Amino acid sequence: MPKSSPLDATPRNGWVACCATSSPRSRTGSRVLTFGTAGLRGPVQEGPDGMNVETVTRATAGLAAWLAEQGLAGEPVVVGRDARHGSEAFAAATAEVFAAAGFDVIALPQPGPTPLVAFATRHLRAAAGVMITASHNPSQDNGYKVYLRDAGGAQLVSPADREIEAAITAIGPAATVARQPVTSDARAATVRDDYLDALTERFSALPRSPLRIVVTAMHGVGGDLAVEALRRNGFPDVHVVPSQFAPDPDFPTVAFPNPEEPGATDLLLSLAAEVDADLAIALDPDADRCAVGARDGDTWRMLTGDETGVLLGTWVLDHRPAGGPPPVVASSIVSGTLLHTAAQRRGADARRTLTGFKWLVRAGDPLAYAYEEALGHCVDPDNVRDKDGISAAVASAILASSWVDRGGLIAALSALEDENGIHLTQPRSLRLQDPADIAALMDQLRAAPPTTLAGIPVSMTDYAARTDNLRTDGVELLGRRDDGVALRIFARPSGTEPKLKYYGQISAPPGTGTVGLTRESATRQTLSELLAAAMAELPPVQ
Repeated sequence: MPKSSPLDATPRNGWVACCATSSPRSRTGSRVLTFGTAGLRGPVQEGPDGMNVETVTRATAGLAAWLAEQGLAGEPVVVGRDARHGSEAFAAATAEVFAAAGFDVIALPQPGPTPLVAFATRHLRAAAGVMITASHNPSQDNGYKVYLRDAGGAQLVSPADREIEAAITAIGPAATVARQPVTSDARAATVRDDYLDALTERFSALPRSPLRIVVTAMHGVGGDLAVEALRRNGFPDVHVVPSQFAPDPDFPTVAFPNPEEPGATDLLLSLAAEVDADLAIALDPDADRCAVGARDGDTWRMLTGDETGVLLGTWVLDHRPAGGPPPVVASSIVSGTLLHTAAQRRGADARRTLTGFKWLVRAGDPLAYAYEEALGHCVDPDNVRDKDGISAAVASAILASSWVDRGGLIAALSALEDENGIHLTQPRSLRLQDPADIAALMDQLRAAPPTTLAGIPVSMTDYAARTDNLRTDGVELLGRRDDGVALRIFARPSGTEPKLKYYGQISAPPGTGTVGLTRESATRQTLSELLAAAMAELPPVQ
């Protein structure tokens, strides 16, 4: 790879994201990008610690060998890509290595969203699907995400990751791995329309009203598909943020291409106000996440992932056919608990899992809905066993249309609080370049946890000491006042970025003491200030 290649990038102090289980050193002393629970993710750069054609070639050869060991030699595999730096070359290498290994390769012809690969893997009963993407990571990153047939097209989990890593380690130099050109395939050409047909069928029986929607693709690959999905589902009045609509791997208008980041949705909300929209939708670059914006009084604001999660989750439950076993609704341990409460009130089997959709979609069956606060929503698990920003956008539009004459989504949230009590959530992230700083802060929390936060006594639970399926690197702080106001804060290292993340929640059950239940009440503001004060008292890295 020449030094002038656009695939070169500056490494971030050797950091490797969640998809890499570790970064051991090679015989030459350099770090190695290793295979983890969703594949690979890291900076696009030369060498064994980067995403490059050599790394992808060896990873695919190892994955192919592992699939053959599972009795899946010659079976279909799906390969897709986004529009990041290196994605086209990495997808070509992946497809050609699979083809040379004798697999039936279904290579999607154009850059597209991650949910298309998750859908195609399930829809075509492929042995595996590989998506080249780094989702909402910074522009210098790329990744290699794996879905498997035996999980219904969900992301892989352990021990498959360790077994695949061992198979990759046994592969020789990339130059010795055979590659074979892949021809176009009729099945690949129909995946997009098949996905849209399935999505339209999923929501066909639900009523809807006209809605004006604004959409940003965040410089990613989901814009065209989102607009077409909305149109097919009865929402043709869609306005897009023009400067963020076309794919651009440099993400020029945002510091970080993540709708959660401050300022990332400013252009979207400005357009919503300008065109007098009813709903705002922000996708992340690979369109597996969906953020929703709504008018709140005289201004526009983005809803939190927890607010969108409870709105969509209860909406799914309220529109499920009667009869059958209790539907399963899943949320992650770092997400808010309002959906859990509301789902149980509706007779659903509400379950909590570890963070990540590889766990959420395995919560149990019949799975009706799953979400995590980081803007991930699975509203159509029968077709996509992963988070899917496109289907979430369509579901949000249908939901919003039912409230367009009743105060909008903010009124819908208020109704849920009247029923289940106030649940306010707030995140706090510390972006740290050195992984040792993150580990040091977690050690500090475990060794000397706070005993009070904002005047509320709290106790600590170390999730790393658990012996059940919720064991993870996390610390939970819990406390409750005599008047029923409860505080919960969960701390954990981010799985996808070099961050230490705090997830805070304060809640009050309906009808408790003097706690008001309207969004305009002074008590709600007091609760918000109390949560902010508690989050501000959490320790920084020393």
